Amino acid sequence: MDGVLVHEERALPGAAEFLNRLVESGRRFLVLTNNSIFTQRDLAARLARSGLNVPEESIWTSAMATADFLARQMPSGSAYVIGETGLTTALHEAGFILTDTDPDYVVLGETRTYSFEAITRAIRLVQSGARFIATNPDATGPSAEGPLPATGSVAALITRATGAEPYFVGKPNPMMFRSAMNRIEAHSESTAMIGDRMDTDIVAGMEAGLRTFLVLTGSTKREQVDRFPFRPHRVVDSVGDLVQLV
Repeated sequence: MDGVLVHEERALPGAAEFLNRLVESGRRFLVLTNNSIFTQRDLAARLARSGLNVPEESIWTSAMATADFLARQMPSGSAYVIGETGLTTALHEAGFILTDTDPDYVVLGETRTYSFEAITRAIRLVQSGARFIATNPDATGPSAEGPLPATGSVAALITRATGAEPYFVGKPNPMMFRSAMNRIEAHSESTAMIGDRMDTDIVAGMEAGLRTFLVLTGSTKREQVDRFPFRPHRVVDSVGDLVQLV
């Protein structure tokens, strides 16, 4: 989503045309994001403000992937959650009970304000035997004032205090792409992934067996591509360059 379709609430070149072509052609697609703060409805509204029309059901977040994963691991389980509406809603819809009393899991996601009290509670619950899950390993997130600590940084704090490593569900774990493909009944041999980061998007797409396209409108610059020990199938300036391939 960010770096491919939008940047700082503005649609990137060719994004609207690309989405329109997907819809017109009847292609099944999902817009993915590691951001676990917002619900599908929130993100669809955000994209609409940028001039991009994406149905709610065509959005897949790390929060949704986490809820899907946990529902398969332990149906009707319980979790202590540090996160916002995007994560709590996804877990509720997956049938999980949210509690701070003897939960099966501690689930860590992004939030605008991390509470020291909540982190302390999470540490004690993990020490008492709760399984540790995190939506994504991103260490920082953007803000108007500069970088903010994100899920990966807080997960490291909890790990240092407990010795327990979390299982990260979001990118670069290919699990997120596999759950997305299951959502739209897609097969890896006929699915492509478009991303802007070599270290999360491209590596996860490659490990999930997808054809990968790197756009240069986000984090990774052209001169950085050769530094990685793996390559995308194709590098393009923007998603607009892929309209004709749909």
